[in-house]
Amino acid sequence: MEISQNTNTTDRKFALPVDSEHKSTEFRLFSIASPHMRAFHLSWISFFSCFVSTFAAPPLLPIIRDNLNLTATDIGNAGIAAVSGAVFARVAMGTACDLFGPRLASSSLILLTAPAVFLSLIANSPAAFLMVRFFTGFSLATFVSTQFWMSSMFSPNVVGTANGLSGGWGNLGGGATQLIMPLVYSLIHTNIGSTKFTAWRVAFFIPAFFQMLSAYAIFFLGQDMPDGNYVRLEKSGEKHKDSFSQVFYHAITNYRGWILALTYGYCFGVELTIDNIIAQYFYDRFNVNLHTAGIIAASFGLANLFSRPGGGILSDVVAKRFGMRGRLWTLWIVQMIGGLLCLLLGKIGSLSGSVAVMLVFSVFVQAACGLTFGVVPFISRRSLGVISGMTGGGGNVGAVLTQVIFFRGSRYSTEDGISLMGVMIMCCTLVILLIYFPQWGGLFCGPRKGVTEEDYYLSEWTTAEKEQGFHKMSLKFSENSRRERGKKGESVPLPSDKETPSTFV
Repeated sequence: MEISQNTNTTDRKFALPVDSEHKSTEFRLFSIASPHMRAFHLSWISFFSCFVSTFAAPPLLPIIRDNLNLTATDIGNAGIAAVSGAVFARVAMGTACDLFGPRLASSSLILLTAPAVFLSLIANSPAAFLMVRFFTGFSLATFVSTQFWMSSMFSPNVVGTANGLSGGWGNLGGGATQLIMPLVYSLIHTNIGSTKFTAWRVAFFIPAFFQMLSAYAIFFLGQDMPDGNYVRLEKSGEKHKDSFSQVFYHAITNYRGWILALTYGYCFGVELTIDNIIAQYFYDRFNVNLHTAGIIAASFGLANLFSRPGGGILSDVVAKRFGMRGRLWTLWIVQMIGGLLCLLLGKIGSLSGSVAVMLVFSVFVQAACGLTFGVVPFISRRSLGVISGMTGGGGNVGAVLTQVIFFRGSRYSTEDGISLMGVMIMCCTLVILLIYFPQWGGLFCGPRKGVTEEDYYLSEWTTAEKEQGFHKMSLKFSENSRRERGKKGESVPLPSDKETPSTFV
């Protein structure tokens, strides 16, 4: 059934029910309806391909290590390089999404980083290996375009679900590559008869080619927003072409974005760290073979099939009854439990116990990622891309710092590093207590009396910009985000047309 929605210019029809912004109010997983569900499937598949490429090396490290004569420090530096490249790339990606749209920003980055994956085939020294991992890691910035795209396509009541599933299934690549690369290597080495030092190189052709195809799919099949691509919407006047300075300013001056960047550094950042170290950890500490270590490591990443999506879905479910305060409480509790389990993982000395704790830990730390991006879309409407980039970049910063402090060189054993990482998770999660939305409240305080969603989101626009109608998309978003009041807040009166002070953001 097609649902019709009237706009000022034309009568548009969509396959899914939509709100006043033409964002879908339903999430139909098995649909490929354009533009909403097609964007979902394109986003998670492309992000999946980037994850496979970025973490294609760790499951083959015992072979690569011997071929390139890598030391423990070389391996640690390469792991850091793989996630550090995306720190600034994610912030830049957020800005690019705000200014040019997620379709062009995402496809361009994926295509530009594919050559680095191909060049892994000819890496012949520790320095070359580090460089290809560094530039391949830039592709992880597509996470930001994925989350931005979903927030642009899906209404507040299902945005946590859409963000959780797209991000989680993309992150699934970190687990899938632990199975894919050893399998491809084995086929080339055993069936074709290549030497082991040639087989690992040829194996990199698979993720490189997959990544390149996903870039073309996004460019030719994707669409920026429900009503069309940025270029057409700006030419028709349906969308205001925003300025970089204003978009960037309203992002960096919103303290909530910085807090989520920090906490995301110790859920997603921890996930990236585990992806880099876990196969080698089980291989070295418990003397399992390469294939077994790969399967164990894969089980951590493959939990993204349901854990991160589960976090996003849980965020939407609790918001129906408890609003934004429910989203924040759930995030705080789940991430704290994840930190406790991480601490415990490093303390267990048996193989079976370590695997069991790792599996439960993976569910909580990945669910925390989904819960985080159940909150991110509400931080700022005008600067959504930059806020998403800051948060996503925070994940990479957390991964870099954690690996530099705990897993680089021989200062700490790997098991001690894992336990200390758990302590860091719990400490950094405490700052969620400081997040407060004047229109909805925070963990311990209710909303400020008389403050509405319009007060919060329209404060990002000047009086002159409002007179020109640039704020209309923020106004529609304000109306659609009233669900974040929760059940108790449904009786709050609707706002008047008064001017709003800029101190709310």
